[in-house]
Amino acid sequence: MCGRFAQYSSRDDYFDALKLKADEIVYDPEPIGRFNVAPGTKVLLLNERDDALHFDPVYWGYGPAWWHKQPLINARGETAATGRMFRPLWENGRAIVPADGWYEWKRDGNKKQPYFIYHRTRVPLFFAAIGRAPYGQDHGHEGFVIVTAASNKGMVDIHDRRPLVLTADAIREWLSEDTTPERAQQIAQDAALPEKDFCWHPVSARAGSIRNQGETLIEEIKPD
Repeated sequence: MCGRFAQYSSRDDYFDALKLKADEIVYDPEPIGRFNVAPGTKVLLLNERDDALHFDPVYWGYGPAWWHKQPLINARGETAATGRMFRPLWENGRAIVPADGWYEWKRDGNKKQPYFIYHRTRVPLFFAAIGRAPYGQDHGHEGFVIVTAASNKGMVDIHDRRPLVLTADAIREWLSEDTTPERAQQIAQDAALPEKDFCWHPVSARAGSIRNQGETLIEEIKPD
């Protein structure tokens, strides 16, 4: 986790949840409409640079020149701030992925059943992310990764890892260039939504193909 998510609401929905004023960020108000966001594509990422908020398309994955494997797409929140790979990103490249939910696959015999996970009240989610700064430039495969947390209880039956989802009122401090890496670690611990805030339901196996899009992907189904 996280290997697939949805970012389909309008920017207005995301920014309203953050209580951003109309003059704080320039953006297109149309719905984003992505119900099946996959690694290796560009994702709209909220970030701060030059004391202003920006919403930029950024490559989902992080594979520096010396990394001769597939680009990484997640970073464990427990170690990202101190590990050699991600420490520079934690210090200078904190960002946020606005989202509406994410997908997980649960093995059932020889099959894998996809589930869509979302907030109980259907409010927008804000995934903690880190990446290659400054954003707004093309760094190739040195894009961003989603920070993950352990699913301590309640969600373990679906998956043992989940995105680190921050509360809306913690976002500005997480993004701030003035926030120290140590303070960011505290935010990650203290401002993460608990497992009880989420619910999930089974969805169509069509979610497994990145070619499939549309609202039907997140509709609840009755598993076979």
